Amino acid sequence: MLTRPLVMVVHGPDIFDLGYVRWLIENVRPQRTIVSGVMARTAAEESGLLLEFAGRPPSSVLQDLEGPAFLANCGKTQESGQIFGRIIAGRMLPAGLVHLECIDRTIYAWNDADFGLAGFLSRATGFPVERCTAIPDVDMEGFREIRGCIPGEPVFVNGLVIGTATAVTVVIRGREGRIEPVSGLHPKPHGFEKLSRLGPVSPARAWCKSGVVRRRNPRDLYEIKSAFAKGRVIVIDHCGHDLYQNLDEDVVGVLAIGDDTTSVCGHMCAHRGIPVFGIIDGDADGVIAPEFAPGSVVIRVASGHDDEFGREVSDNIPGGPVEWAAWVHAQVTFIGDRGTVMYPEEYPR
Repeated sequence: MLTRPLVMVVHGPDIFDLGYVRWLIENVRPQRTIVSGVMARTAAEESGLLLEFAGRPPSSVLQDLEGPAFLANCGKTQESGQIFGRIIAGRMLPAGLVHLECIDRTIYAWNDADFGLAGFLSRATGFPVERCTAIPDVDMEGFREIRGCIPGEPVFVNGLVIGTATAVTVVIRGREGRIEPVSGLHPKPHGFEKLSRLGPVSPARAWCKSGVVRRRNPRDLYEIKSAFAKGRVIVIDHCGHDLYQNLDEDVVGVLAIGDDTTSVCGHMCAHRGIPVFGIIDGDADGVIAPEFAPGSVVIRVASGHDDEFGREVSDNIPGGPVEWAAWVHAQVTFIGDRGTVMYPEEYPR
C-alpha cells in the first residue's frame, strides 16, 4: 500500500493506441498521469482521458517529481523497450527508476529503484519485477550510439530524418558543431544539411530516435474550424516536434515546410480540425501516414527544394490575423505553375 500520491509518467503513442494507459489508470489508479513526448500528446488528446502534458523528456519530468513515480512505456520491440528504459535510468543517476514496460509486460527496477513501488505495480498489473543496472551514456570523443534500430527504418536527430538504418545500432559523431554518420546508416545528405542550419548540435544532448513516429491513423475530429475563421498562421519548418509549443487557441492554420513535417503536422492537427498548408519536394521518408483536417492544401514544388519556397510563402504571413481560406488561395496563386497541388486533388486552380 502506497502512503503518498502516485504519479505515472507516460511516453510514446503506442501505449495509448493499444489501450494500456486506460488499463493502467483503472488498475494502478495513479493520482496524476503526465504525458511526455510529442506524438504521445496527440494520441493522449485523442484518447479523451484527463491527463497532464509536459513538453520535456521523461527523465526531466521524473527528476522534478517528489514521492512515488514510475515510467510507463510501450516500445516497438522488447529490445527497444529495454534500451529506452536503460537510457532514462542512466540519465536519472544516482536516483533509481521504476519502469513499467508494456511491450513485454515487465516492471524493470533500475539501479536504486523503489522496490516497494515496483512490488505494488506488480500486484496491480500481474507483471513480474526484474532488477536491472544502468550506467550513464558516455560521450566517447563525440560519438553517439542510437540503439534498438530496425534496418530500413528512418533515423532522427532533433526531429529531422538524417537517413535510414542499415544495422540495429547507428553511430554518429559530432565535429565542429555538425553531426556526421559513422556506421549503421544510409545517410540522407539533405537531412544533414537541414540539421546543420539549425546551429551547433551536441551528439550527447541531441534527441535521437528511430522508426515511424506513429503506427496508426489519427482518430475522428473533435473540432472543425471554419475556413473563414480569422487568426494566426504559424510556421513549422522541418521541425514537427516544435508544433505544440506554438499551437495556441488563436491559430487557424499551419504552414508546414518539408514532406515529413507536412505529414506530421497534418497528423497532429487533424483531430483538432486545424488545417495545414504544406510545401513539399517529394523526399518523404514515410515517418507517418499523412492525414489532414478540412481546408488543408499540399503543394509539391516543380523544381528545387521545399526550403526556398517555404521561406517565400512564410514571408507572406502578415503580422495580424488572417482568414485561412483567403490566405491559402492567395498562396496557391502566388506559387502558380512553380508547384502542383497534391492534396486535395480537386482543389480549384
